[in-house]
Amino acid sequence: MAQLTHGVNDGVATVVIDHPAKRNAMTDPMWAALPPLLTALAADPAVRVLVLTGAGDTFCAGADISTLASGAGAAQHLAGAAEEALAAFPKPALAVIRGYCVGGGCQLAAACDLRFAAEDARFGVTPAKLGIVYPASSTRRLAALVGPATAKYLLFSGELIGTERALRTGLVDEVLPGADLDQRVAEFTRVLVGRSQLTQAAAKEFAAGRTDRDAYWAGQARGSGDTAEGVAAFLERRVPRFAWNVPVTSSAPAPSVTSG
Repeated sequence: MAQLTHGVNDGVATVVIDHPAKRNAMTDPMWAALPPLLTALAADPAVRVLVLTGAGDTFCAGADISTLASGAGAAQHLAGAAEEALAAFPKPALAVIRGYCVGGGCQLAAACDLRFAAEDARFGVTPAKLGIVYPASSTRRLAALVGPATAKYLLFSGELIGTERALRTGLVDEVLPGADLDQRVAEFTRVLVGRSQLTQAAAKEFAAGRTDRDAYWAGQARGSGDTAEGVAAFLERRVPRFAWNVPVTSSAPAPSVTSG
């Protein structure tokens, strides 16, 4: 069975890529299901952080090759839409990576804000092995993350790299022993949940290069009360209680996703 599963606990939404028969490769229905699922999670005020991970000991081995054989263009379109929906998710998104993070899996990981990996993780961007033109937006996102030279190395060769090079080039942000990864992710997401969503959402837009909403964010800051609360909490030596939430932009329900 190939599916996306998800749950929300203590402000953290965890989305799991679950296709054990093929190292969590993404099928067309899985690609198609990710954008509406992300829309629903973005609109849920209980969700403050997103974690994307794979079931078992693999993150995602890419797109299911059998779907590419029946129509690479359609599969690429679905994958691109899923990547863009993930990149546009308005709250912090963290990829938690074990084992293989290859092809479409690396595409999804790169669309997250941060990537924490187990020491045994392996990374690759492999369209050159299949004669596929990697999308322009995905290429630019990869190059912005790791630099043009490393992006070209990955795209030209299709070879896999380990966590040492991935950390050095910026493809991942932290590397931990596999046994320590879950605890570190729990600690870090707890930190993110306690921080100002206003700050996070604005920083995410600005870091992505959007420069036309300074006035919008200034207005949000004036009306939110987050700054006054943050200063008061600091002076009173207590944990701040930030109230601003990402505005609801869609009421799309979370889908139930299963494919054969």
